[in-house]
Amino acid sequence: MESTRTPFGHNPFKGLKSLLKEAPSAKPKGLKGPEKPLAQPAAENPETERQFFLRAMDGIRPMTGPDRKEGRGEPPAAVASPKSPGEETVEGMKALIASGRGFVVADTPEYIEGTGYRVSPKMAERLHRGEFSIQAHIDLHGLGVEEARIAFEDFLRDSVIRNRRSLLVIHGRGLSSQGEPVLKARVTEWLTRGPWRKWVIAYSSARLCDGGAGATYILLRTRPVTKSQKKSPSREQA
Repeated sequence: MESTRTPFGHNPFKGLKSLLKEAPSAKPKGLKGPEKPLAQPAAENPETERQFFLRAMDGIRPMTGPDRKEGRGEPPAAVASPKSPGEETVEGMKALIASGRGFVVADTPEYIEGTGYRVSPKMAERLHRGEFSIQAHIDLHGLGVEEARIAFEDFLRDSVIRNRRSLLVIHGRGLSSQGEPVLKARVTEWLTRGPWRKWVIAYSSARLCDGGAGATYILLRTRPVTKSQKKSPSREQA
């Protein structure tokens, strides 16, 4: 046998032959011949398993009372699938047509509001929210501009005499007009440029239940603003 001694004088296989002789013989895999059978697992005994289960469950009592739930438990709650933008739009239109829900007049281009001399803009917001009970109203539908002006002035004059301050003027949205809504624009003009501007505390488009953008709320003063009041420094009316 060729020497396996390393250059440093060490023989790593020294004594290997004697160790192989002392080791028990093992049958190489793939050779024929009888082999020692492997130990078979003990057969399962139902009675033994039952006794083992009873010992493991010793001291455990079944749950009673309202917290007990039998069966396989409650099924998981169904998770609604997200709706597409098209489905949400259709549902919103259905709710708008059926009940007007989802339509906010103040968020539309048709919304108008304004305040009189030294009045906080919040007053117009309060008026639109319906914080003042309507004491009188007039409907100008079907009238010409001049007829509507006369009826409007008579209505405001009568309201001042009767001490009615919270009013509703129905003028329509002017959908049949070729340009801007005629009567709606005239009502705004009469409130801001005519002689009645001295009486106005605030005005705004009505809520949907009172006509929406086709009607206007008006809140009147008990007395008109005078020139001396305009000159004197005073706090804004809230």
